[in-house]
Amino acid sequence: MKKIFNLLLCFFPFITLNAQINEIGVFLGGSNFVGDVGSTTYIAPEKLAFGVLYKWNKSPRHSYRFSYTQSSVAGNDYDSKETGRNKRGYSFENTVQELSAGLEFNFFDFNLHDYHPKVTPYIFSGLSYFRYDELYRQVSNPNITTSQRSGSFAIPIILGVKSNIAPHWILGAEVGARYTFTDDIDGSNPNTSNSNIKKFGNLNNNDWYVFSGITLTYTFGQKPCYCAY
Repeated sequence: MKKIFNLLLCFFPFITLNAQINEIGVFLGGSNFVGDVGSTTYIAPEKLAFGVLYKWNKSPRHSYRFSYTQSSVAGNDYDSKETGRNKRGYSFENTVQELSAGLEFNFFDFNLHDYHPKVTPYIFSGLSYFRYDELYRQVSNPNITTSQRSGSFAIPIILGVKSNIAPHWILGAEVGARYTFTDDIDGSNPNTSNSNIKKFGNLNNNDWYVFSGITLTYTFGQKPCYCAY
């Protein structure tokens, strides 16, 4: 009877979905912004970023990853190496709340059932949806103004390295740039035809924001069924 049950598990893998290895954990690090206001350095975390993440490890090489991350992003022209921005002297601060989903790929096999120490670089991409404040400046008044919360999409590109530091615990370090589908996080290109609203900077380039930090995840779930019949 036991053999028949094992055979059924092998022929109907959907029965063993709860036997896949899962990861749940936290992200902690910093954020920075790259756009039309402030520094153009791509990796320069300056604001606290934090979040939670979940991974469903489909194989030792890839997993489905879902996350929520939140941070402030800011820019100050006095931090830029560009003379024009220094003279202009604009600054801003915004709040980003992001949901992401996509595929994480390990460059080396990362078998979570083998507790021997292992290290692998990884890459992640997918699709993000984020909420932020719409900002704008009036032509007659360069001070920034907040109008309302808005939402847009972004493409995340994350590079990292991770290692199992103890049974069931995985520590990672990663840098993730987000190419957004909007150009008004810093208030430089508001989505409006109002002639009293000022638009400036490179209106052909969208905004970027970057999250850099560490992840700590806990693994749980039983070993999948590998049958020899």
